[in-house]
Amino acid sequence: MKTFLRVGFAMALVMTLAFGAQAQEYSTGIGFRGGVASGLTIKHFIKSDAAIEGILSTGFRHRGAVLTVLYEKHAPAFNAKGLQWYYGLGGHIGFYEGRYYYYYDKHRRDRYYDDNIVGFGIDGVLGLEYYIRDIPFTIGADIKPYINIPHGRGFWDSALHVRYVF
Repeated sequence: MKTFLRVGFAMALVMTLAFGAQAQEYSTGIGFRGGVASGLTIKHFIKSDAAIEGILSTGFRHRGAVLTVLYEKHAPAFNAKGLQWYYGLGGHIGFYEGRYYYYYDKHRRDRYYDDNIVGFGIDGVLGLEYYIRDIPFTIGADIKPYINIPHGRGFWDSALHVRYVF
């Protein structure tokens, strides 16, 4: 996970040194997100500096799916053409097959049961995105901290993403 984050920000730094500044030039992008929670991503700009992003990810470890919706603010990064940094807030809802273990009696015999779980929570995002105009794609990296409300546990996810834009 740390490697993904380091590679993503290293790529952003290299692109920063190579290019000059511009505003966001596309309205919608759809693609793939690779990280702890991999899946599909779609981003649509509602203003020149604000977007709504939807992420549908799968959780292989918990055999489930999570839908995340984020409101993001964008701004030029490092005066680099095509490079934007963004931050935002949103929420998620997930459906998982969970497996819980507990002690059943005074002899401390382990028992378990399978259960379907619905989880929801609050998400944040901070990232960098580069728009490649010649082959209408964006590439980027982000950190997405989140808190699951039912359990009160906080986690974070880092990811790289690639989107086709139109």
